[in-house]
Amino acid sequence: MTLWRIRATVDDRPGYLSVLTASLALRGVNILTVQVQPTEHGAVDDFLVDAPDTLDEAGLIAAVERGRGRDCWVTRSEARGLADQPTRVLGLATRLVRDPDATGEALRTLLGADAVSWRPASAGLDRGITGAGMLLADPAGGSFALQRAEPAFTPAEYARAQALVELAATVARRAADQVTLVLPDGAETAVRPATADDLSGVLELHESCSPLSRQRRYLGGASLPQPARLRRLLEPSRGVTLIATSTAPDGAADSVVAMANLLGEGDEAEVALLVRDDWQRRGLGSALLRRLVQHADRAGYAALLLHVQAENTPMLRTLHRLGRPSTVERDGALVTLTVPLAAERKGTFLTPNA
Repeated sequence: MTLWRIRATVDDRPGYLSVLTASLALRGVNILTVQVQPTEHGAVDDFLVDAPDTLDEAGLIAAVERGRGRDCWVTRSEARGLADQPTRVLGLATRLVRDPDATGEALRTLLGADAVSWRPASAGLDRGITGAGMLLADPAGGSFALQRAEPAFTPAEYARAQALVELAATVARRAADQVTLVLPDGAETAVRPATADDLSGVLELHESCSPLSRQRRYLGGASLPQPARLRRLLEPSRGVTLIATSTAPDGAADSVVAMANLLGEGDEAEVALLVRDDWQRRGLGSALLRRLVQHADRAGYAALLLHVQAENTPMLRTLHRLGRPSTVERDGALVTLTVPLAAERKGTFLTPNA
């Protein structure tokens, strides 16, 4: 027996796939896997089959055509083809998490492309499938161009490839966001996007903060937030949470010393900071706030919202150091500042009225 890959198009109507599989079965062909990809021209059926050694490429094509299949493409396969498509995609995704620079090779492996190249951004390029080519948008800028003589690309393959490119861009962006900050007093702290694995460290951060610091962060009280709420803050559905960690002089494990949240809602994003008491007034809050502004700019938010207690002078000074124009509204003891991001970057920061 010999392994083959067969791709053919059939009318997307009830029973047509069974006619094709019956035609293959009559010639002793064992279907190992099948994927059905809808297109505007019909259903593209992708088979991995085990066929008798006496059946060659021409015989397989003839069997497909007798089963009402058309646009048939047949090629020999190897044992590694036995891995189903979801398993292969997950394997490639794992590879990209470890090495996002391998995007081109991952695309080649995923689609069996003859050539993969990266092109700079150009207004004249249309993303999508054109004949034997595919053009994918790179979120980091530019496009990936793929060529494959046969079989023709399908919309399902385009969607898988685009998802893989976006995953690689996200991993690369997260890696770039991991920085070491050197504060004015010479202290160093590592800043990176938070994950769900940081929950225990963030719980310790809240326990280490004074009731006043927690009250200023959450406005409604000084009690410790529930773990479920912190999990949502660590991985918001829209936005990003940054944490700052510090290594103890004795080489103990890293401890979380600050958390900065950017929570998106509509075209605006709300910002909040929590810095451990012994790390306050050292420039860490200002550095984290600037990085959140950069994230908001990249994400395309129109404005930032910051809710601050009127007596929270340290936070107001931190906001002032941003050097961005803003509007200020006061409701009793609460001050709401709106920082537009699409407007001019220069201007005078407005402080709340007494």
